[in-house]
Amino acid sequence: MKIIKKLVKIFVILIVLLVVASFGIYEYSKYSPRVEIRNANNITLYDKDGVSFFTGNGDSEWISLDKISRYLINATIATEDKNFYNHFGFDFGRILKAGWVNLTSGKTLQGASTITQQYAKNLFLDFDKTWERKWNEVWLTLNIETHYTKDEILEGYLNTINYGHGMYGIENASKFYFGKSASDLTLSEASMLVGIPKSPSNYSPIVNYDLAKKRQYNVLLNMVNNGYVTEEEMSDAYNDELTIIGKKNNVNLSTIMYYQDAVFKELESIDNIPKSFLETGGLKIYTSFDMHAQTTLEESINKDLKNDNLQVNAVMMNPNNGEILALVGGRDYETSQYNRAISSYRQIGSVMKPILYYLALENGFNSSTCFTSEETTFTFSNNQSYSPRNANEVYGNRPISLAAAIAYSDNIYAVKTLLFLGEDNLVSMAKRLGINSKMKDVPSLALGTSEMNILELTGAYSTFANMGYKVTPHLITRIEDSEGKVLYEADEDKELILNSSLVFILNNLLTNTYDKTFIDYNYPTIYGIASKLSRKYSIKSGTTATDSWTVGYTPDVITSIWVGYDDSTNIETKDYMYTKNIFADTMEAYLKGSEESWYPMPSNVVGVLVDPISGLPATENSEKKKILYYLKGTEPSNNQIVFDEITE
Repeated sequence: MKIIKKLVKIFVILIVLLVVASFGIYEYSKYSPRVEIRNANNITLYDKDGVSFFTGNGDSEWISLDKISRYLINATIATEDKNFYNHFGFDFGRILKAGWVNLTSGKTLQGASTITQQYAKNLFLDFDKTWERKWNEVWLTLNIETHYTKDEILEGYLNTINYGHGMYGIENASKFYFGKSASDLTLSEASMLVGIPKSPSNYSPIVNYDLAKKRQYNVLLNMVNNGYVTEEEMSDAYNDELTIIGKKNNVNLSTIMYYQDAVFKELESIDNIPKSFLETGGLKIYTSFDMHAQTTLEESINKDLKNDNLQVNAVMMNPNNGEILALVGGRDYETSQYNRAISSYRQIGSVMKPILYYLALENGFNSSTCFTSEETTFTFSNNQSYSPRNANEVYGNRPISLAAAIAYSDNIYAVKTLLFLGEDNLVSMAKRLGINSKMKDVPSLALGTSEMNILELTGAYSTFANMGYKVTPHLITRIEDSEGKVLYEADEDKELILNSSLVFILNNLLTNTYDKTFIDYNYPTIYGIASKLSRKYSIKSGTTATDSWTVGYTPDVITSIWVGYDDSTNIETKDYMYTKNIFADTMEAYLKGSEESWYPMPSNVVGVLVDPISGLPATENSEKKKILYYLKGTEPSNNQIVFDEITE
């Protein structure tokens, strides 16, 4: 009991100090230059062609207070700040009540922010809960109150707050949800909209209609309690059947919001951008967003991902400069705002193998290097053993070439290669390619048992796609303030970190994953989509019990796709085809009509006609023949050794 009394005493003292400080700052604010509040949330995003595809403020849709439905205005005041017209920025009675309720309950059950305080928060790019930030909010709140009328504050607030789905401002929101101007909103429509800003991801009627209706009920009840409507009007409005449109005319919002969220996430990491709109007058953010890429990716996902319960995560990137052209963080933003492209880390399975095999080529392997594909148990000095299995328990039971191992995604070959090279060397190779996720240097690393994010994986693969140069994946190319002053430009310099000749060899080996020449004791892993592919691609798929991946590229674009469950539930065998089909349909649609391009052969590389399974030079009697590539001087001979036979 003594502790509670002490806490109450401290709380009262803090409130008194806050009141005194607020009055002091209020007087000071009268003589300070007024802030330009209409710039709140004034962010415009531009695509790669300089066309705007997102406006966070919505100046073109700004609507004056006298043209906004009175239902909307009254519902907002009743719900957000019933004493709005009677305080000077802070409602101390409400602060005391909320503080007492939260203190005695031990939970944060009530908030006390006024409309002006909320407006002040919107003048910042971030919402860090630092003392400096809170002090700035106090000063801004009082500055706004001393330089603007209440109607001006309310008008600005309603024109800039977030109503969900990228809709900032009541006019934008009204047209998005109901297809009408904010001046024409009914009581039912207005009360629904007013409930959204508290938590757009929960209270949007598109996301969760039942939860939105509960929130609407509370808004209407607030209006009744504050004398704006009668109980009968409340009942009629609540029972009114609403028609939610939820569409924007020029952009399909199903996945584009994932790209926008990723842009804002990247914006937070750019240190030299002012954190307040007051210093920039708003921002113009130029991105690498490609509407054609985003459209083809989304359409392919909708067409090919037949299981409605599975989630998806995909990225398209220009491998030559790291620009993210398209990004999907889930199959539908309106039902899940969790952005897997920037937040999810999953086991990558066999898409780890190209990284391993580049390391092998760098350490003396060639396209014909052989290990025996057979059921194998590896025993180590500490009496531990490891028994990896090939998919469907299919083994060659004979020596197979590196080319065949890639085509079949042979796990035994991969683990033997890793043990031959050393697990720590593969970790170092991955880090060289820009993968920063923690990896355990264990034998199973060859099979992709470590988790990583799709962006860092795509960045690593881009080094293969651009013939050996390291680039940084990014969405933002340039940022300007409202006056056109450049505040930031992306550094798109690239560094040569791999041997281009070896990368050329690897890129061609990765075309074997859908080559019918390799149909033998097994089928190439991507052969099921071979008929869809009209041009040459380097492709690798990967699977775990819970994940399906396909990553592939041309010299111009790289596409990475993941499918699985958020809770890591096991996926079925038939689900493994989804990423492959999405990849094929996306790339074919995106590149349709463009000239086919491939990598020029380096002068120190030669093509040799071989038996692709054994890796031995082809003869007249060879049933299978294919040109594989080698560094000059490393061409295969009939005396080609089998590595595990000489290391046993």
